[in-house]
Formats: sequence, C-alpha cells, structure tokens
Amino acid sequence: MSQPSALSTNGLSRRKFMAGTVSAAAAAPLLASRAEAATPVAAEPKLRRPVVTSLRINEQPYELSLDARTSLLDALRDHAGLTGTKKGCDHGQCGACTVLVDGKRVLSCLSFAAMNDGKDITTVEGLAPSDGKLHPMQQAFIDHDAFQCGYCTPGQILSAIGCVNEGHAESENDIREYMSGNICRCAAYPNIVAAILQARDETKGA
Repeated sequence: MSQPSALSTNGLSRRKFMAGTVSAAAAAPLLASRAEAATPVAAEPKLRRPVVTSLRINEQPYELSLDARTSLLDALRDHAGLTGTKKGCDHGQCGACTVLVDGKRVLSCLSFAAMNDGKDITTVEGLAPSDGKLHPMQQAFIDHDAFQCGYCTPGQILSAIGCVNEGHAESENDIREYMSGNICRCAAYPNIVAAILQARDETKGA
C-alpha cells in the first residue's frame, strides 16, 4: 500500500497546488499595474516661457520673443537676422562678437539678450550712414589693409570705435593694450593700429 504524499496529507493535491500557482502568476501583472497606477508620477517640468525683449538695434526697434537663456549674440544673428556680428570662440576670449551697447563695448556672447532690454545696440551693419558712405573706421581699415580673412573685422571695428570713445587711443601702446581683447588670427595687428590712428579724430563721438 502506497504512502500518502505530503501534499495529500495536508489536504492539498498536486492539481490544486498547480492551479493556485498559475492563478497567482496571472494576477501578478494586474497587481503590479495597480501598484504603478497608485504611485504618483512626477509632473513634467514646465517649458520655459519666452521672454519678450525690446531692443533698439542700429536705431531700429525690435521686439523679440526669446528663451531667457538666449545670448545677445544669438538674438542678433538668429532672431534679428544681423549676421555681421560673428561667433568665434563663444566664450568671450576672441572678441569677434563685440558690439556697442549704449556706446560701450560688450562681448555679445557673454551677455543675455534679456539683460539688454530697452538698450541701444550697434552692430557693424549700423555703422555706415544712409548715404552709403563708410564709417571713418571702416574706411581706415580698408585704407590700411587691416584685415585678411575678415572674420574678426566686425568685432575689431566696433571695439576700435569703443576704444576711441573711451579715450584709450592716444598712443600706439594704448591702442595695443585696449584692443588686446580682440584676436586676429591673420596677425594684422600693425595695420589695425594704423587704421585706428587714422580714424581716431573723425571717430570721436561718432
């Protein structure tokens, strides 16, 4: 006579045991999904709302809807369509992006557009008068061949005008010192100094 199995002794047959196991396995995903549904989901971060920034660029009003993190450089190039201002290092080290803000030199890659709300911005596109005659500093750069590839030239010219208006162009040494933030990979520095000396008197206050 065979001995009863441990399962049958406890009143649980093999068939009942297997049926219970299958039922538990089938219910597991449902229970897991209910648990997940009960867990609060972190809210998605809200998108940054655009900031309406009013700039007066080259004596023309611009109202731009910008991400608060937009640099003045990117606002000028990508939103106002003024690509004369160049993006060089984008770290404030080369000076190619120099513009004038309320008459003072600013590295536009290091300044947020929103910081300049309501201010007057001058880029290289705004230097020449409406009669088509070049600004004295632009003409001087041509006269002295003060550029080669030309990529740094817009920033060099704006910085040169700022340098003169700040009173830092009284001598060649002053010009070299106060223009040292503008790098020319073509090494046209002697010609740049000569150009600034030529345009100095005509540029003051311009």
